[in-house]
Parts: sequence; C-alpha cells; structure tokens
Amino acid sequence: MIKLLFILPFLLLAAGCQVQDERSHQKFSVNPVGGPCEGCEAVYEYGDKRLSPVDTLPDFHEEGQRLQITGTIYQSDGKTPAEGVILYVYHTNQAGIYPTKGGETGWAKRHGYIRGWVKTNADGKYTLYTLRPGTYPSRSEPAHIHATIKEPEINEYYLADYHFADDPLLTAEDRNPSPRGGSGVLYPQKENDIWVAERDIVLGLNIPDYP
Repeated sequence: MIKLLFILPFLLLAAGCQVQDERSHQKFSVNPVGGPCEGCEAVYEYGDKRLSPVDTLPDFHEEGQRLQITGTIYQSDGKTPAEGVILYVYHTNQAGIYPTKGGETGWAKRHGYIRGWVKTNADGKYTLYTLRPGTYPSRSEPAHIHATIKEPEINEYYLADYHFADDPLLTAEDRNPSPRGGSGVLYPQKENDIWVAERDIVLGLNIPDYP
C-alpha cells in the first residue's frame, strides 16, 4: 500500500503530461522549422473553442468593409489538401491599432481581440470572416493580416502576411516573389455587401529547414 501511494502521484503526473502533449498538438518537434517566430505560440490560445474550417472574427459585425477570405491549405507538393492544420490570424481595427478590451492574457495583450483560428478538414479548405484592417496611424506599412500555421508533427511557424493588391502603400518588397507559404496578396471582389478574396497556402513553401 505504501509503495502504491508513492507511485500514484507520478502516474497522475505522467497522465497530465500526456493530455498536455495532445492539447498542444505536439507543439515541439525534434528539428524546428521556420526560424525565430515571436508570438507564434498564440496559435495555441484558442482555449475551449472547438476549431472548424470556418471562423468569424469578433470585429465582423462592427463598422467597416466586411471581408470573406477563403482558400485551400495544401501539403508541400502543392496539390494534396492538408488535413488537421490550424491557421491563426490577427490584425488591426479600422483605426490601425490592435484593440484590447481589458483583462487580456497571453499574446492577446499585443495581438488584440481581433483574431481567429481555423482547422482544416480532409479537403484542406478554410474560410475567415472579418473586416478589412486599417493601416497603422503612422502609415509606415500597408494594411495586413498576420498569419501563423500549425501542422501535425511540425512546430508552428509564420506565413507571409495577407496584403491587399489595391493598397497604395504596398511595395515591391511586399510583393515578395518567394513568400512564406505562397503569396499573401489578396485581390478582393465585391459581392453584394461583402468583399471576397482568396489565398491558398502551401505548407513548407519557402520555409527554412522544412523537411
């Protein structure tokens, strides 16, 4: 009995570690890819939210240009849809700032509350509903949406930002011919009262040390 009481806490600890490993979707890999990625761990901050291929960001019903972004996430061959991939995005509000409501924890303190997560099914497709972000008050950069990817068995890494082709602040550098994960430049088209744009993503494309 004494031996059992001694061993039991270690068994519970091991079980807890296993749950944590499953919850983090194997956060750590033996050979990390993508290089430094400040804030990429925010991809795990969805809490109890049940992820699906579609997400509506909290700003969608506020004032602004409503935006629907669709796309397919492909495996590294650029042809096979990738299942079980988490895409995390965040961006500024219409004033060009990352707004908070107070009481934020983790990376929400910096990323703000306008953020969302999708997870692909077997067809690799995803859809995001949000508002088109504003540029920084300094107008030092074009409007953009930040994106982080987490695929099974691979650590999280960042993708090229989503940009807008009609943004006068967009530079040749922003139109990088070798963007991480594929081009993030959107070409929105108006459909009724919403702007619709598409971006496909290729896992590992132009990502350093990708297997």
